[in-house]
Amino acid sequence: MRQSFPSEPALTRLGAIPRTELASVPTPLLAAPSLAAHLGAGVRISVKADDRTGLGLGGNKVRKLEYELAPERLRGVTELVTSGGPHSNHCRVVAAAAAQLGLRCTLVINGQPEDPTRGNACLHRLLGASIVTVPERQDRDPATEEEARRIGAAGGRALVVPLGASTPRGALGYVHAAVEMHRQLDSRARVWIFVCTSSGGTLGGLILGCALLGWPVRLVGVSADEPAAEAKDKAVGLALDAARLLGGKEIGDSVRTLADSVVTTDDFVGAGYGAATPAGDEAARIFGARTGLILDPVYTAKAAAAMIEWFRRGRVPTSDRVVFVHTGGHPALFR
Repeated sequence: MRQSFPSEPALTRLGAIPRTELASVPTPLLAAPSLAAHLGAGVRISVKADDRTGLGLGGNKVRKLEYELAPERLRGVTELVTSGGPHSNHCRVVAAAAAQLGLRCTLVINGQPEDPTRGNACLHRLLGASIVTVPERQDRDPATEEEARRIGAAGGRALVVPLGASTPRGALGYVHAAVEMHRQLDSRARVWIFVCTSSGGTLGGLILGCALLGWPVRLVGVSADEPAAEAKDKAVGLALDAARLLGGKEIGDSVRTLADSVVTTDDFVGAGYGAATPAGDEAARIFGARTGLILDPVYTAKAAAAMIEWFRRGRVPTSDRVVFVHTGGHPALFR
């Protein structure tokens, strides 16, 4: 029997919050028996295939953009403006959303790609975005605001999409993902969920979703860049802020309770953001050969490396189930 939803009214309110449907959902939950056998884990492993959300080659950003680009937020808008690195997945999906919605798009990018005909840099241009280049990461926000003013002065109207669409509103996309996984698993076993984290919206949404469901999962957030404590604080903060959009103090209390069990790790960052690691490369080879799924070196390979290490150290009991959330990012392989 499926467990009851103690916060059903909040889930009803979630369904009432407008969003622009951009993602191909629900994404499948794929069994990975060959991977489990190879790892000798004795644990059932599944992959939540959010690399298949569809828009602009998919990935986790699509779910978040559905809320950031809700219909009422798009009224009168002529152009989307956002920022990121030369190979930003977020920028790729924002450009794809703009194209689908008939809007213009400007991307503020810090630094030049070594080869703009490869990877996400190529896709940014293929999707019709205008590229504004700034020297450093800290230059992106002021340049983004300047672009929005320029567009307004020219008679248009810009909507600035925050980095990673990792806002309280954007995090609601991963509340939906948590509900999907809960329904797809329908399991009495304790569940571990491994997911990469950077700007915090994906992990934060999963925290809130699992709290709303009363689902006592063990969430493991694998940082792609920041110290573990900062990654957790950011995700929990977004979960709490998103909970306020759904109303009710009890939701925040449920988030705080679940957050106590959330583990974040920065042990797999390596030399820094975007830098491949030996453990990540091994994880990508294992996943490719044992699941037919492609991981990227920036995010998913590092999260998979953490999951594999957990198994090798016997940190996941054989009676439990494991879900690996595949957040996309394939173009990073071709930059």
